[in-house]
Amino acid sequence: MVLRRENILIEALPYIREFHKSILVIKVGGKALIDPQTMDEIVQDVVLLRYVGVHPIIVHGGGSEITQKMEQMGKKPEFVAGLRVTDDETLEIAQMVLVGNVNHKLVSLIGKHGGKGIGLSGKDGGLIIAKKKDPQKVFVGGEEQDVDLGWVGDVRNINPELLYLVSENGYIPVISPIAMDETGNSFNVNADIAAGYIAAALKAKKLIMLTDVLGVLRDQSDRKSLISQIHVDEVSRLEKDGTIKGGMIPKIEACVKAVESGVEKAHIINARVQHSILLELFTDEGIGSMVYR
Repeated sequence: MVLRRENILIEALPYIREFHKSILVIKVGGKALIDPQTMDEIVQDVVLLRYVGVHPIIVHGGGSEITQKMEQMGKKPEFVAGLRVTDDETLEIAQMVLVGNVNHKLVSLIGKHGGKGIGLSGKDGGLIIAKKKDPQKVFVGGEEQDVDLGWVGDVRNINPELLYLVSENGYIPVISPIAMDETGNSFNVNADIAAGYIAAALKAKKLIMLTDVLGVLRDQSDRKSLISQIHVDEVSRLEKDGTIKGGMIPKIEACVKAVESGVEKAHIINARVQHSILLELFTDEGIGSMVYR
């Protein structure tokens, strides 16, 4: 059944009213950052949100772009058990890609669609204060080893003052997850985790994680096995039985952090679905997996 345009607008009205003047944190990463059409649609959605009175805040990653730039510069990326080792040169490349490339592209797209974007890193205004990530215990060749990941950080504190200031003045903040510690050292922070902490600090209405999968699937080969709702108490069991694994782990952990800190709901949705943000927010059915308390 094809809905008439006026019916679509009427269906959206109560949701627009609900989210008016509320803060939404939207994390963008993965293949969504590589595909120009997908990025264009995401930014269109974000600008529309701003015009209907919502306060969207974007947090972005860029791991694949960092890897690509490292290879172009003749440096081989090093991963240990799926974790990127970040030495001095890798950190410099990460800052160049995240702050100087991906962030600027997103701000430019916001301007293209009539919004006012402002690019920030976690270092601006002491937005993200981090500490060096502890050595990780990993199995290499069947033996457990402690591996120092270098300039990889864990979030210690979020100072949201700057975000309130720019958002209340009509700007859409675009945040790259480069943080610093109290002595000024820079750290690369997982963008999923950064988004979760930022949503928590802002007491956002929602956290939306845009990725390149449908959500959490019970069976990775069966699209119909999507788990549409996950209570925070279920997460540990789903991790233990392998339903939540790999790159989905930091996304779910970020969602749990957010909702346990006062965010109403967190969503993991497929960015490759056209205008996925609007479908999640402004329609009765929604899409993806929702984490709630």
